[in-house]
Amino acid sequence: MSDVTDAVTHLVEHGPVVPVMVLASLAALIATAGFHTRWSRRHGQAPPAEDTGARPPTAGRPAGTVAGATGPTGTGPGGESAVWRMRTTVRDAPGSLAVLCAALADRRIDILSLQTHPLADGTVDEFLLRAPGELSGTELADVVTAAGGARTWTERADAHDLVDAPTRVLGLATRTALDAAELPLALRQLLGRCTIRSLPARAGAEAAGTVPPEGTLEDTVLRLRAPEGGVISVERPQLPFTPAEFARARALVELDTRLGPRVPRGRDVLTLPEGSDITVRRADTRDVEAAKAMHERCSARTLGMRYHGPVGDAGRYLNHLLSPRFGRTLAVQTASGRVVGLGHLLWDGDETEVALLVEDAWQRRGIGGELLGRLVAMAAETGCESVYAVTQASNTGMVAAMRGLGLPLDYQIEEGTLVVTARLEPSARSAARLPQGEPIGQE
Repeated sequence: MSDVTDAVTHLVEHGPVVPVMVLASLAALIATAGFHTRWSRRHGQAPPAEDTGARPPTAGRPAGTVAGATGPTGTGPGGESAVWRMRTTVRDAPGSLAVLCAALADRRIDILSLQTHPLADGTVDEFLLRAPGELSGTELADVVTAAGGARTWTERADAHDLVDAPTRVLGLATRTALDAAELPLALRQLLGRCTIRSLPARAGAEAAGTVPPEGTLEDTVLRLRAPEGGVISVERPQLPFTPAEFARARALVELDTRLGPRVPRGRDVLTLPEGSDITVRRADTRDVEAAKAMHERCSARTLGMRYHGPVGDAGRYLNHLLSPRFGRTLAVQTASGRVVGLGHLLWDGDETEVALLVEDAWQRRGIGGELLGRLVAMAAETGCESVYAVTQASNTGMVAAMRGLGLPLDYQIEEGTLVVTARLEPSARSAARLPQGEPIGQE
């Protein structure tokens, strides 16, 4: 994947001279070449960089179900089959893999792709399978165990997993190159179901001292030096990481480090109901001073609604909130260039939080609802299953904005603190009132 990093970095560093379509073309060319590369299986050498990340289920159909799939293998009742991702460990001995493949063939299970991850005590084989629709994950694991597989893991896949692995990895590299906020999302798609935590430089100083520049891999936990000096920790309790996955994750982080701070340059100009024009754009830590100035113009009540209590020096938390490492921020800017509103989409482990702050003089003009709709649309595009907002029960404006999304909502309240969660399953999104145009940041 280092070749991918070099190629994508070279193109992005040349700025607008190289359009996004060229990046996509490069990805396709390198991915095609990757298919014809043979890799050494000597123990200790990192296998090739192919993606193993899970994707969100296809809308309108349970994940793994392929409608109308017919043929001599993998057909179930009604001509449907199911696509599975499976990982198992076999002895690194001649014939072990052949026995396993024969057992799958006996159950009419078609092998769509196979990757191998050599380890010191065996070989981890990763399959993409098309199986009869009535076959459960437990039954599939039993077939593999009987054929000599150990520590077997299965997960329903969908049509996205049918894309060849080099192409998917290049897509993740391109996304990361274009937008620093994509790194946590790219890591999650690269590594499947996992929890990603970022410790900023100050809080992670002690942890960073124990993580070497090349990172560490400890079974179900990998740690990498973050580009800004902190630590990125990735945990996946249900499935140990392989050395190949560790190398892939490290390559993505190295790409992010080499490119430095960046956000997409796109922006939208909107006209408010009373006729004023505002600009909505992506923001990052370069907007800290403008954000501080906006905080100083906000009333204590507005700040208390946003931060759920007394607010001290804004500088203590704005660097974190505006950092692409922890999420995405949208800024609302007036014609004179003054920032009058901020909307944050924050990665919180396996969950995603949304938060809004609009300057007093610009409230009740639809700005909060516009920001919220765009943030939730961004969350949906990245595959998030839900977003939540933490506010006070008396904050009727935020509650109204959440209700205005047209999504299913859950409410939890305790001691005056209200948590409103919006569910983003595909069926709900299709009926929601979310922005339908291109997201902020697209040129």
